[in-house]
Amino acid sequence: MPRPSLLPSDPAPVLVRRFAQLFAGLLLYGIGIALIVRGELGVAPWDVLSQGIAKQTGWSFGLIIVLTSGIVLLLWIPIRQKPGFGTVMNALLVGPFADLGLWLIPPGLDLWVRALLLPAGIVVLAIATGLYIGAHFGPGPRDGLMTGLHRTTGWPIWVVRTGIELVVLTVGWLLGGNVGIGTVAFAVLIGPLCGYTIPLFAIRRSNRMPADRVGTRAKPTARSSAAEASLPVPPAASGQSPA
Repeated sequence: MPRPSLLPSDPAPVLVRRFAQLFAGLLLYGIGIALIVRGELGVAPWDVLSQGIAKQTGWSFGLIIVLTSGIVLLLWIPIRQKPGFGTVMNALLVGPFADLGLWLIPPGLDLWVRALLLPAGIVVLAIATGLYIGAHFGPGPRDGLMTGLHRTTGWPIWVVRTGIELVVLTVGWLLGGNVGIGTVAFAVLIGPLCGYTIPLFAIRRSNRMPADRVGTRAKPTARSSAAEASLPVPPAASGQSPA
């Protein structure tokens, strides 16, 4: 996987749009995670882990996201996966943006409100994923781990992703994370939705794949949350939290 350039030779308007999309996508990613969490009907696998660790430590949910992102990036070293600018921004910003969303949205809402927050959060995460990936600044920490393991082991990408998600989901549930219908809904819906938003927001760049082709054969895992690399993924395996 080629290393994304931090200062690409795009025309100024294109470069400005790329940076704007990157940071808008990361902000929306954090808000989307917060919407799903406040729905209290189950969250994405990586967020189950973050919830579980937060319950056991008393640390903020967003801080746990940042710390787990850092640990995941350390796992990139032995598999020689190279981060991009967007990778680093994802690791540093999604957590604080999620905490912002959790501060803005109160807990303990009525069931009918929470039932609306869940699909709203999934849709916001899909839009955020399209914006973030369409900026072409590199994969997020969790998707980079998945694609790096796929490259080094030769295992099918759905096997790698399913294995990773089962581990983090199980550990998070044992620690007290919220597993429920929202977890299933996220896994089922995020792939098809991102299959639409990725090509929609992909920025056309000179000497690169046309925007209308980016994402037509690629689906991210999201954080999920939830959003992170546009590499080929079998449709049956789509659905992961970001970041």
